[in-house]
Amino acid sequence: MAEDGERHEYRMEELAGKAGITVRTLRFYRERKLIPPPRREGRIAWYDDTHLARLRTISALLERGHTLSGIAELAEAFDQGRDVGDLLGLGDPTEEVPVRLSPEELADHFGDQSTPENLAAALDLGYLATDGGEIVHISRRLLDVSAALVREGVPLADVLAVGRRVREHTDALATLFTDLILTQPGRTPEDLHRLRPLAKSVTEAELSLALDRRLRKSTNK
Repeated sequence: MAEDGERHEYRMEELAGKAGITVRTLRFYRERKLIPPPRREGRIAWYDDTHLARLRTISALLERGHTLSGIAELAEAFDQGRDVGDLLGLGDPTEEVPVRLSPEELADHFGDQSTPENLAAALDLGYLATDGGEIVHISRRLLDVSAALVREGVPLADVLAVGRRVREHTDALATLFTDLILTQPGRTPEDLHRLRPLAKSVTEAELSLALDRRLRKSTNK
């Protein structure tokens, strides 16, 4: 095992002890591909802190009522998710604050809505990405709104489906504003960044007015 402050590696028996499970259970999880393969050094299998975190996640999800088959599907979707660097774009400007979550913390946000299907949909939409042993949500604001809607009784699958449609419309709005600014003589991307708050204000105001119109229609029915 490595010195303190460095990456730790464990033999099978040591890893099982730290995770609070038996060696037999660890072998079973490995056979079910619930954990990544260990690093091999000859005939010795070395596990690290990523494996330990995954085992603790499995235990936490089991305590929350998830089945092993469901956890296996979650693990597969998690392992196939996009890397956070691909999702956020290293060095790209953003006003959103990413949120790092363990799988059990994600389950705490969405309860029984944290299904493999919803996780796969969120990964495909780009709300979620992976970074080592963690899940990263692209935006604290989007995470909070999604969780609030689920608490209001809206199925997470519907939230994600609407999120995809909102993404299409906001991409179109961003294109409109970008073209408006950059087609003017002498304008640069720096001007676009500086005028970004104006685009947000217009979008928020128009959405507010549109909601007013929808509410009036609903009230007058």
